[in-house]
Amino acid sequence: MSPESSGGILSGPIDGPARTAAQYPHRAAEPGIRVLHRASGFTGTLVALDGDDVVLRGHTGLERRYKNVPGTFAVDGTPTHLVIPRAPVDQGPRVATDVRTASGSRAVIDARARVARASRIWVEGVHDAELVERVWGDDLRVEGIVVERLDGADHLADEVRTFGPARDRRLGVLLDHLVPGSKEARLAAAVVNPHVLITGTPFVDVWEAVRPAAVGIAAWPKVPKGRDWKDGVCAALGVDDPRTMWRRILASVTDWKQLEQPFVAAVEQLIDFVTE
Repeated sequence: MSPESSGGILSGPIDGPARTAAQYPHRAAEPGIRVLHRASGFTGTLVALDGDDVVLRGHTGLERRYKNVPGTFAVDGTPTHLVIPRAPVDQGPRVATDVRTASGSRAVIDARARVARASRIWVEGVHDAELVERVWGDDLRVEGIVVERLDGADHLADEVRTFGPARDRRLGVLLDHLVPGSKEARLAAAVVNPHVLITGTPFVDVWEAVRPAAVGIAAWPKVPKGRDWKDGVCAALGVDDPRTMWRRILASVTDWKQLEQPFVAAVEQLIDFVTE
């Protein structure tokens, strides 16, 4: 075989530059590092690795361009071969040990919302849904869990049958006023399915799940039986419209600490169940 085709030590034009480059340690040509052009003695800040050229900027702002021949430059006193920096490796989502979500869990950084699971969490109304989103929204998006409104639980058993819970299609249900003898307790008892978990709170309405101090009141007003609870609360507090009152309540919640513990426990039980 001729020297030109053998690829050996005598082949010069084929592997000579590679052998020269191998003599010098590689250094990523990261903009901003200080680089010495050994032949001229010019030292400058690396501006760019532009094709086969290295662009350096001196302390006066003068820029010079040199061919990027291995060993031509030195960094920190060491002759080197400047190479294109490697692109950062995407390590995917990671848990931050010092950042917490509104629910108190460790935040997952750089996580995209997961494709929705078949499992669901149902709540009674729009205020319940907004409060759950306010505190657990980040966690639910990471887990791919959708929260849906029932707009009343009167037909809960029928809705559950239509949903068709299964091992990989779990259902969690959050009810207000889930206490012995209540209508909600009877509705919950009518649902018997190992893939359904119903939790609830003792509160008449989800507004009560927010601690009064967070809203700036001493306690939630007592509303006479038979009167709409929200209307009664608004009348006692001098608020004209329940929608105005709800905006005030929701704005007072920044994390789980403004919520009553029974509500926090009920929601977190459901999240654990549907993500199991």
